[in-house]
Amino acid sequence: MTTLQQVAERAGCSLASASRVLGCSGPVSEQMARRVRRAAAELGYRPERLAATARSTRRPVVGILIPSITNPVFAASLSSIENRMLLSGHGVLIAQSHYDPEREVSAVHALLNDRPTGLILTLCDPESSRVLDLPLPPTVLLNNPPTPRQPAAVTVPNRAAGATLAGHLLDLGHRRILFVSGNFAASDRARLRHQGYLDVLARRGVAPLPPMQVPFIGSYDQLDLTAILAQEAPTAVIASNDLLAFGVIGALRRQGLGVPQDLSVAGFDGIAIGQMMTPALTTIEMPDASMGAVAASLLLDMAENAAVARHLQLAFSLRAGGTARAV
Repeated sequence: MTTLQQVAERAGCSLASASRVLGCSGPVSEQMARRVRRAAAELGYRPERLAATARSTRRPVVGILIPSITNPVFAASLSSIENRMLLSGHGVLIAQSHYDPEREVSAVHALLNDRPTGLILTLCDPESSRVLDLPLPPTVLLNNPPTPRQPAAVTVPNRAAGATLAGHLLDLGHRRILFVSGNFAASDRARLRHQGYLDVLARRGVAPLPPMQVPFIGSYDQLDLTAILAQEAPTAVIASNDLLAFGVIGALRRQGLGVPQDLSVAGFDGIAIGQMMTPALTTIEMPDASMGAVAASLLLDMAENAAVARHLQLAFSLRAGGTARAV
């Protein structure tokens, strides 16, 4: 039976370093982690915790952190991740952060208690998240851009998506475009989409309106736009996701305003219900299911084959629906 000492010798490192990598018990460089995992894979080494798992007939697991399980975007990704992990013999553990940076730390701690093979994380903001300071197993960011601390990520170019959607409304003649979003500190996706909006308005010499930020966790059916509509007089509203776009449309209708007769509305994500409504929602369609499958495959490649951590970026597309009209 292969020993940890043999793995360390094959990897050219100390026994302590090999133990830290395979036990996720301390900081090591990404290069060192890859060398140790590759040596373990080549030698067929099974840490005692995995051997014990096999003896108890308990499947290995991966941990998944998402902001909210009620959002169809994350549900689509989860379904694809679970299907891919099922093929590899892994179970899936799910935790929610509820868009709260503090809760995401405790949620990841809970996932780590089950000694997962790896993690797939959607963080509020990976640049500032304390999660990435923890001793983590192989980890892939999903929907977050990579960082020096965490180079493995599967994303879409959200900034470019924001620019594309704002550009579409500008092409329709709108010059007063309001951006309604969840709190930027709770979602780098929303912040990047807003930055893309700012980019294209600046290029075209159009003044942006101050963004309206609302809580992600709450009742969008209670959204009140009365004050900001009176103050800013927009002709179009971009919501940072489709669920919020539905809330915007509901708020406008409660004020007796029609979409798109009085105001145009657009969102991001391309969830199915947006295409079932009348008129269909103008949105940026994101490849959520594909992203989940790609993230799962990347994680398994890193964990089982010591593959290099890398950033994989998928494409988005503009879906021009009936909620945005020319002015």
